[in-house]
Amino acid sequence: MMPLIAHFEKTAAAAAVVGLTLALLLAAPAAQAAPAPGAAPAGSPAAGSPALAGGGLRIAVIDTEKILLSSAAGKKAIAELKKIQEAKEAELRNKQQEIKDLQDKVAQGRLSLAQDKLAEMAKQLEDKEIMLRRLSDDAGRELNKKKDDLLGSIDEKVMPVINQIGKEQGYTMIFRKFESGLIYADDAIDITSVVVQRLDAQAQPK
Repeated sequence: MMPLIAHFEKTAAAAAVVGLTLALLLAAPAAQAAPAPGAAPAGSPAAGSPALAGGGLRIAVIDTEKILLSSAAGKKAIAELKKIQEAKEAELRNKQQEIKDLQDKVAQGRLSLAQDKLAEMAKQLEDKEIMLRRLSDDAGRELNKKKDDLLGSIDEKVMPVINQIGKEQGYTMIFRKFESGLIYADDAIDITSVVVQRLDAQAQPK
């Protein structure tokens, strides 16, 4: 039987998991003082830094899958989803075994059981198969809803962190590394580890 979330722990589902809505476009601070001729703006990297684009834009990227897999909140969400998935799959396996057992009884009794008894067992088998399909559909919907709820709760925690980092460090734009259409991004502008550190720090008991 195919798992309800194929390879979820590896891919987080999920980028399909699953992707988080973490793209951020920050307007540059409107009231920045003009820098002295030849001087870099305060808080800006040195000239030639990969974080500088044309016109003095500061750009960063984040790896949303890495945030999910590396942060404490993401690991907790994955563990919860895996627990639910395993419970649902166990329930479906039990129902499948019931169907198999009944199929064996029908096959064994074809020559010895009365036709009305065989018909009754065939109806039971049909009902069990219908119930299995319904359970499978319900399990998929429940798991998807739980996934959306958990990832949404992580998103609510992550977005303020990204906004804070963007404002503190003067970034003009922060993109999702693999979901924004980027073909190449220098590792120097990847701030994923900073986001994860801030996120985990906030989760620590005060």
